[in-house]
Amino acid sequence: MLTGILHPTSGYMSVLGLDPGKQRKKLSYKIGSVFGQKSQLWFHLPPLDTFKLLGVIYELPEAKLKKRIDYLVELFEIEDLMNIPVRKLSLGQRIRCEIAASLLHEPEVIFLDEPTIGLDIIVKKKIRDLIKKLAGEEETTIFLTSHDIGDIEQICRRAIIINYGEIVLDESIKNLKYNYLHKKVIDVRFNDITTVRIPDVEVLKQADYSAKIQVDTRKCNLHDVMEQLMKSGN
Repeated sequence: MLTGILHPTSGYMSVLGLDPGKQRKKLSYKIGSVFGQKSQLWFHLPPLDTFKLLGVIYELPEAKLKKRIDYLVELFEIEDLMNIPVRKLSLGQRIRCEIAASLLHEPEVIFLDEPTIGLDIIVKKKIRDLIKKLAGEEETTIFLTSHDIGDIEQICRRAIIINYGEIVLDESIKNLKYNYLHKKVIDVRFNDITTVRIPDVEVLKQADYSAKIQVDTRKCNLHDVMEQLMKSGN
């Protein structure tokens, strides 16, 4: 709805002073979007061809488009991918090209819908680092949706949690971590029969060779708990 793709049944919203539903074309010159499972790159063409096409769509002068492509190719480290058909790229490579493509027209706001979905942990970190670098260098407002708390924790300064269409939390990440993310669940397996008994640590499940515990980091230091677990059984 914020990009103008869907129209609300009721209510009103404004993005950069524009109504997305009524002024979608005008808004499209000011925003970019990336949907994790829906590509804007032409599947059988290399990314460079799509970049040039998008440059025409956004009415960018040829010299400006070339300069912009060169900058984004360097920023996202995709020079070796520009002439490979998109169908031959890995998911992580494609996402990097997708984000770069959405930035060709220098949008003021970019909407990223689960950009790290399906990526392995190393590629996720690279995408997160690129997004942070983008926000810093381009001063672009990043609007990120994700079910991965790692994305939110490492990229965002502010988090909004929505439950059944209602905003239930609107906090800084610092406050969110301190006030709500203080309980950690640890699964541990031992070589010998071991019973876990650690002060202020709740044992959720106990078996002869394994245990599941919950640690409240306001009461216990997580590092100290891990040390005690290692001493409890080998």
